[in-house]
Amino acid sequence: MEAEARDERHARLRRARWRLRGAWQWPTFVTVTLSDAALLHWLPLAGDGTGWVPALLLAGCLNLIVVAVLGGLGGWALRRRRPDLPKVVADDYAGTAVIVALAGVFLAIGLVHRPAVLDGRQAFGDQSTAVRRWVLANGDAFARAHVDGADTLRLEDDLFRTCVPGEDPNRWLCLIVDTSSSPPLVRRDANRESNTSLNRPGGFR
Repeated sequence: MEAEARDERHARLRRARWRLRGAWQWPTFVTVTLSDAALLHWLPLAGDGTGWVPALLLAGCLNLIVVAVLGGLGGWALRRRRPDLPKVVADDYAGTAVIVALAGVFLAIGLVHRPAVLDGRQAFGDQSTAVRRWVLANGDAFARAHVDGADTLRLEDDLFRTCVPGEDPNRWLCLIVDTSSSPPLVRRDANRESNTSLNRPGGFR
């Protein structure tokens, strides 16, 4: 009886050790998801940037998907090489690995896309400066006083439509700015409708 009790204790300790060794997946999931959200925010995969909430939701969803799909497959492959591993531990190891690997993918794509983000920000800054100079030189008193209230719609990579509020809320001073040349080319848009109005569903673009 004593030997059986001792064997049972040893078995319990062994199972506890396996559980501890395999308990990395979900703590890693939380930590890496937060890190992924920061990566997606500061190093977006596409476009100019990703807000914190969308980045967190995207990171969480993608991590759950890779754990569910690849974690199980990875655990199965790992157990073929290590038959001594309990299934839960093998799945945990594999899930942890794919979560970390996905973070590496986010980082790599974000770094590749980084120059495009910087170019886009530079173009936006250039058009803002060009608009301000044009308005101060050619705009009326109201436009000059309200140039800080301008809003911008990006039409193409190097083409912007920036509108400054007018005295009539339905008639803005709108400028088309081409940043593909240096200095940017600025021309007045005959259409004085605001960007908000033009960019409605089914409207502009």
